Amino acid sequence: MPYGGTDWLALTQEPTLEPDIPLCDPHHHFWDFRTARIPYQRYLLHELADDINSGHDVRSTVFVEARAMYRAEGPEEMRPVGEVEFVQGLAAASASGLYGPGRAAAAIVGHANLNLGGGVEPVLEALLAASPNRFRGIRHSVSWDPDPEVENTAAHQIEGQLGSDNFRAGARVLARMGLSLEGWLYFHQLPELADFARAVPDLTIILNHLGGLMRTGPYANRDDEVMDVWRRGIAAVAECPNMNMKLGGMGMPRFGFDWHTREKPVGSEELAASMAPYMAYCIEKFGPQRCMFESNFPVDKVSFSYHVMYNAFKRLSREYSPSERAAMLHDNAVRVYRI
Repeated sequence: MPYGGTDWLALTQEPTLEPDIPLCDPHHHFWDFRTARIPYQRYLLHELADDINSGHDVRSTVFVEARAMYRAEGPEEMRPVGEVEFVQGLAAASASGLYGPGRAAAAIVGHANLNLGGGVEPVLEALLAASPNRFRGIRHSVSWDPDPEVENTAAHQIEGQLGSDNFRAGARVLARMGLSLEGWLYFHQLPELADFARAVPDLTIILNHLGGLMRTGPYANRDDEVMDVWRRGIAAVAECPNMNMKLGGMGMPRFGFDWHTREKPVGSEELAASMAPYMAYCIEKFGPQRCMFESNFPVDKVSFSYHVMYNAFKRLSREYSPSERAAMLHDNAVRVYRI
């Protein structure tokens, strides 16, 4: 039985906690074909609808680039426009109401290569033309690790991109156009991101997946050292007022939990208890007004169901005030992505 499969996830059933709390999921993907390492070859509108209609009040979602449906032809730098064209169509279908009350991809984050410097502007203009009402920014992953055991999945596998003159020039174009940047990198790169954020103070940056913590591969069984580097990195980026934090991504096996290997999927009580120390540290440093809970589906779906995940988010947010909970579960994402 493959981990993460729908039948496997169905083995753990729970009632919906606090079903009337409005939610905005600020991070998920769509794709039709994917590599074998992720058991979800297809995650399109029907699959997302099954998840967001599973009991919680998900009002809206944000699509984040996944290098899906790029154009097969034309200039290389313009090919990512195909993904936004594709998702714009799915968002329009969701807006018909046929797939439930939630609005999928109410905001869209695409990709443009910031290494183009000032030359990124026509690409951003094309992305805006593809989705004039939903396109909000880009993700340009800069994840890099010198160890061959670590999978460097970034489209542009270049060390130190955040410090390059061209990348920063491209980022300034992004800021001038009122668009945002998703930050996806590994935990030991967080000081580079802090330097970058200070250099482009007008750019809204959203740090993905708790800052790219890794506790597997070369970082396994080194928690004292790894967690110290991660905590100091989180503290550094949190000092930059243009930074925001996404609380999620912990279902990815690189975080070092065994949830994806179990015979029966984890329940929300244990999940919340396991996530809480990491998320609480981020909330402490960023404050509830700059944090947002994310699903990172279907990537995190290898470890737990959407329904159990949001039950866990609700459990671990209970120690905060009603307004702080509303901010992290819905309002911050709606504000940052202008939904």
